[in-house]
Amino acid sequence: IDNLRFDQWKAIQPIFAESFRILEEDSFYSILPTATQYARNAIFAGMLPIDIEKNFPAQWKNDDEDGGKNLAEEEFFRAQLKKLGKGDLKVSYTKVVHNQAGLDLVSNMHNLLGNDLNVIVYNFVDMLSHARTEMEVLKELAGDEMSYRSITASWFEHSPLNHALKKIAEKNVRLVLATDHGSVRVKNPCKVIGDKQTTANLRYKHGRNLNYEPKEVLAFRDPKVAGLPVPTVNSSYIFAKEDSFLCYPNNYNHYVNYYRNTFQHGGVSLEEMIVPVIKMQSK
Repeated sequence: IDNLRFDQWKAIQPIFAESFRILEEDSFYSILPTATQYARNAIFAGMLPIDIEKNFPAQWKNDDEDGGKNLAEEEFFRAQLKKLGKGDLKVSYTKVVHNQAGLDLVSNMHNLLGNDLNVIVYNFVDMLSHARTEMEVLKELAGDEMSYRSITASWFEHSPLNHALKKIAEKNVRLVLATDHGSVRVKNPCKVIGDKQTTANLRYKHGRNLNYEPKEVLAFRDPKVAGLPVPTVNSSYIFAKEDSFLCYPNNYNHYVNYYRNTFQHGGVSLEEMIVPVIKMQSK
């Protein structure tokens, strides 16, 4: 489940526990940036972004390149299985980015159960965090961590994913729940100056001529040190820490008021970086 904080897992755990026995509850570190195009590709490829770019130059896309950044996950995953000597497994990969795809997943579940391994990528929580930034009504509904957990649990309970899991639970199946990164509620703006090519994300910036207050960010002047590609000479990355967010000087006050108290990801915080991995068995 994309962008699932550990506390959000705890909020939906009782719903899982109705159908599954929890065998092992653990956590792992996301990579930087804690953003889907880096963190989820890294999980499926089993390598850091710099190595994905080296091994799959045609498929890897940097921040400033056009096109979807997570379109090759299945290819990365099959290559990783091959490398692990598991290339002959019967595997499926399903990505659910809207409700209809979720309903299709439910109706196709009986076919998937014949496979050795099924990977399901479910995007809802990520969509919720982005929508929450853009829609006033959602800002009010999920105004803090507690209500954000509550809205996650409410969605999950009534989602096609929950229906699909109930179908899975009828068979003797092992389930692993994981995520690529979490998110953090941002409160403190930090001023950054960049050029036109600098990324728009509020928790990390990637560009050439970044100007910032060094003590406010975690900076990598050499992206290779962080396992990240170097698309151009002088490329560097900076990451917001704790609950800060990065803003440009133009329209500064507007952006500060618009984004303060929204849930963002891409930077360095416990909430973004320490994420759940749970092993379960149908009851």
